[in-house]
Amino acid sequence: QVVGGKVKKPGKRGRKPAKIDLKAKLERSRQSARECRARKKLRYQYLEELVSSRERAICALREELEMYKQWCMAMDQGKIPSEIKALLTGEEQGKAQQNSTKLAKTGKTEANSSNP
Repeated sequence: QVVGGKVKKPGKRGRKPAKIDLKAKLERSRQSARECRARKKLRYQYLEELVSSRERAICALREELEMYKQWCMAMDQGKIPSEIKALLTGEEQGKAQQNSTKLAKTGKTEANSSNP
């Protein structure tokens, strides 16, 4: 046959339907369903773990918020909580250590630069 200047072959286009064994097809379908259920189960386990970890983080943040509220109420009453005192003295000690380290480093570099 000639259609539009092209030769057309008789028959259907595309893949020819192969005679697939019905039992094999059903087994592949079952296997695919098993794999799908396994993936779904893993996805739900992952999501449940994610939710529980986020819930633990929320609880920890709520406890921290409550602690800060108590600190603020104590400071409003003119009391400085011991934790804040420890933080402040720790920061002062840390700054002093940083300054002494910087001085020691600058002293070494000055000594090295003066000796050619």
